[in-house]
Amino acid sequence: MFYETRTYPPFHDFLVSLELLGIFLGGVFYSYGFTSAPSTAVLLVLAKEQNIIAAGIIGGMGALLSDTFIFLFIRHTFMDEVEKLKKEKIIMNINGMIKKKFRPFDKYLIPVLASFLIASPLPTEMGVTLMASYKNISVNKFILLAFILHTTGIFTILYIGTLI
Repeated sequence: MFYETRTYPPFHDFLVSLELLGIFLGGVFYSYGFTSAPSTAVLLVLAKEQNIIAAGIIGGMGALLSDTFIFLFIRHTFMDEVEKLKKEKIIMNINGMIKKKFRPFDKYLIPVLASFLIASPLPTEMGVTLMASYKNISVNKFILLAFILHTTGIFTILYIGTLI
């Protein structure tokens, strides 16, 4: 629906009139599973109307705001549950299997998967949860990493939007 607004002038004009605020809101909603698809469509629509560098950075800041909220919420609310889950037999078996199959790379597998989930328009909540479960990642490191990943993902979407 959002992508088709290029042919529906009132809605397209409304999105364009939001300018960088629209990009920021697109970034905010890019991080949530239910709103990532419409947000991606809005970013695609606005790509031709904005400076791609400024739009990517502002969209990355919006996504960072959402991710920081999710990260802190999980860190402070669900860490007891995450610790209990790590002690479950099935999780311990999965961890053992991962360590056997991916011996030299086992400690990098989950962060790489989490980074991919954060950068892509897939549900970011899973990637942020995986990152929050790591004790050795500080909030500052997460903020830097999430900003870089989301900005890269949003730049990619904006670039595709300029080609369409």
